[in-house]
Amino acid sequence: MHSTSSEKIFNLESATTDITVSSSDEGAPSLWAHFVDSFRPNEVYLANARSATYGDGYDMKAAAKRTAQSPLSRCLKGRHLQMIAIGGSIGTGLFINSGKALSNGGPASLLIAFGVIGIMLYTVVHALGELAVLFPVAGSFSTYSARFIDPAWGFAMGWNYAMQWLVVFPLELVAASITLHYWQMNINNAVWIAIFWTLIVGINFVGVKGYGEAEFVFSLVKIVSVIGFIILGIVLVCGGGPVRGYIGGKYWADPGAFNHGFKGLCSVFVTAAFAFSGTELVGLAAAETENPRKALPSAIKQVFWRITLFYIIALSVVSLLVPYNSPQLLDAKSPVDAAASPFVISIQNAGIAGLPSVFNVVILISVLSVGNSSVYGCSRTLASLGDMGLAPKQLAYIDKSGRPLVGIIVTSIFGLIAFVSASPREADVFNWLLAISGLSSIFTWASVCLAHILFRRAWKIQGHSLDELAFKSQPGVIGSAIGFMLNVVILATQFWVAVWPRGKQPTAEAFFQSFLAAPVVLACFVVYKIWQKTKFVKPSDADLVSGRREVDTPTLIEDLNAEREALRHRHLVYRGYKYWC
Repeated sequence: MHSTSSEKIFNLESATTDITVSSSDEGAPSLWAHFVDSFRPNEVYLANARSATYGDGYDMKAAAKRTAQSPLSRCLKGRHLQMIAIGGSIGTGLFINSGKALSNGGPASLLIAFGVIGIMLYTVVHALGELAVLFPVAGSFSTYSARFIDPAWGFAMGWNYAMQWLVVFPLELVAASITLHYWQMNINNAVWIAIFWTLIVGINFVGVKGYGEAEFVFSLVKIVSVIGFIILGIVLVCGGGPVRGYIGGKYWADPGAFNHGFKGLCSVFVTAAFAFSGTELVGLAAAETENPRKALPSAIKQVFWRITLFYIIALSVVSLLVPYNSPQLLDAKSPVDAAASPFVISIQNAGIAGLPSVFNVVILISVLSVGNSSVYGCSRTLASLGDMGLAPKQLAYIDKSGRPLVGIIVTSIFGLIAFVSASPREADVFNWLLAISGLSSIFTWASVCLAHILFRRAWKIQGHSLDELAFKSQPGVIGSAIGFMLNVVILATQFWVAVWPRGKQPTAEAFFQSFLAAPVVLACFVVYKIWQKTKFVKPSDADLVSGRREVDTPTLIEDLNAEREALRHRHLVYRGYKYWC
């Protein structure tokens, strides 16, 4: 992983440097020449790579400087961030796997689990927002873990997050292909997987602008669809459907609000965590944002509406329309079978012709959106790990267009595992993939909260005031402490469910399918800590400079005070809007 020579820079550099290009005329290069030239190494990347030293222990300050100077393209705008925050990762977790959660725990367990995860995510995203506005660096949360907790924990969190998205990409490709089964097309899944793989990889090769524009459109479709479903669902619950009369809360009474008791509730937490996975992407995108101080706070605040509107209200409507013992919920042919979506089932049961097909199109778009986000999230994380010296330095390769080229290629190759859908063991494979990705998010979120707590401590010890922060977490350090404890409690409940699974005899296979991420993360942490002999970061030694785009503190404080004073003189309604949005 750590070469002793800084001269062995990724072969792509020399390969691209040797390419000769032609011009359409003597004055201007051709489009092909420009295209080929865009894959050549970025000059800032080359400078970082040549100055990096490996093999003599972990150099935290040098790593922080490299992530701060990452030449990733900075062209995401506020509208991109807002759509990424609101709907960027709504996919199989909400639309499909919520059916399994409803079946396992009942409607009350479904809402409690999603509510608890939602409260915890509210604290996590605000903590992340405070850090990302101040330090919009490559790698985001893995970088913060290395900078404020321990480089070994940053290594574990970086690879934990990268593996999560590596797993999600092929999972979403298969989900997209299976979604098409609704129309009973007699076409092999592998054909659709190849088409969707090409589409998603193509979008990410366009660069961050392509990702941002695609997510803007995908998220807009999801937002409109979920709002439409909520309105339709309320009408159906009140008896406005063509088939069934007034429904009300009868499914909460019969078959009931809970299924399988407390253990049923605990089993829903992993599903809820998987559904919320990707909420933190808005923090990862900070490094590629034109003006993080202006764009990020609004995007961070809108996560509250995503949690409330898209998860809690939508699932409340679903729980009123679909009983937990519905045979359709149990009829899934795979963990990503859209036929078992409670959203589709509720529309089918209402007898509305044509609308189930429309919502399946929405599910397909949502699944492709999460697949697109997985390539983005994984490639940026791999690049930052390479920058920090926590992964092979070849992964840090950034081309002239600001793309983490090697990270995109590695993620794309791993996506080919989706072709396992042709195997009769498909369900087993994806159950294991889900086991890896579910708890991975819990570790990521807990680390963000802990990093925020330690950052605030370092900020105070090193003589800074909160007035210097352009964005402050609304729940503050107390919120981060609550978020951290909720993550720990969720991990403890999952350990209990893993050791004593509901309705089954305890087995090693059942344990690792439910708790696989934990031993993987701990093994990464322990091995790297012993290998590199890293130390926990002291607050007095924490790096509070690298990565800050606005370092003129007096001017920044003056600007912030002027903005706050202007806000105080605005109407109460406007001040309330700015607080929440």
